[in-house]
Amino acid sequence: MKVHEYRCELWLSAAKDRVFSFFADAANLDAITPPWLNFEILTPMPLALHKGALIDYRLRVRGVPFRWKTRINKWSPPDVFVDEQIQGPYRLWIHEHTFQARDTGTLVRDHVRYATPLDTLLHRWVVRPDIERIFNYRAAVLTKLLV
Repeated sequence: MKVHEYRCELWLSAAKDRVFSFFADAANLDAITPPWLNFEILTPMPLALHKGALIDYRLRVRGVPFRWKTRINKWSPPDVFVDEQIQGPYRLWIHEHTFQARDTGTLVRDHVRYATPLDTLLHRWVVRPDIERIFNYRAAVLTKLLV
């Protein structure tokens, strides 16, 4: 299994506690997920995030429906949390979110380790461009919401 990495950074003008609080509210996932994914949280709300919390979703990737279940593996407010796919379209998906106070705002860093089925066929032309497009959408929305 070939493991890929995706990293990105986003500086937001909002204070670190406010940014982390936004991410800590699972209901906000819908706001930062592109509409073309038809994303829906299936876990009843409100949902308290903590180490071990499980979240079930439904989404469509290029029109193909998927169920996605993640588990919070690390929860250290307001600095970091890590979610891992335990069911879904990837062979591996571990997403670390870190938050650092910087220049009167917050630097948000994402580090994703992932592996895809049919890697040779799908990664370069489908999966990687989709991941970049999703994170670019997320950055644009966060920049508007967290000012």
